[in-house]
Order: sequence, then structure tokens, then C-alpha cells
Amino acid sequence: MVDTTSLTRAVDHFADRLRAAPQSRLQRGAAAAALELARELARWAQLVEFPGREPRQMPDAGMFAAADQITVAGHDLALVLKNEEEVAEAVRLVTEAQQRAGV
Repeated sequence: MVDTTSLTRAVDHFADRLRAAPQSRLQRGAAAAALELARELARWAQLVEFPGREPRQMPDAGMFAAADQITVAGHDLALVLKNEEEVAEAVRLVTEAQQRAGV
């Protein structure tokens, strides 16, 4: 079993920063960056868990749900990753999205 602690910590940290961000920051792109990340992580998890099936796209539940969406998608992905290289790649995606979001 692969240790995904670094991924869940990165996702939880990003989510906490989003929850603490002012509405104006969310409107200026932080929520959009988070939704983009959540969709990417969810797609990745679905491709691993259900190969050969077209992944469903995570819906836009609004800027105030973005933190919850990345949390769910990140933790779901952590359950299906198979090696440390995949974990490192997922952490990189989270870090880059958090930088784009500016939180």
C-alpha cells in the first residue's frame, strides 16, 4: 500500500486556504482554479478505478463548494493511487493549482 499522506495533506491545506479566503479572492479565480483541479483529480481517480469507462465530469457547485470538491476528489484519488510517483504527481498538481489560485 502506497503512503498518500503527502497528497491528503496538500489537498486539505489547499481546501483550508480556500475556506479562509475572502469572497473577492474566490471570484477572482481561486474557486475556478480549485474546480479545475477537482475535475482533474476526479477524472484521474475514475480512470484508475473504472478503466475503459468514460469519466463523468464533476459539476460546478459554486465557488463556496470548491474547497469541498477538491477535498473529495483528492481523497478519492488517494485511495486508488498505486505508487509513489503517482502520489508525487498528484501533489505537484495540487501545489500548482494552489499557486494559480493565489491562496
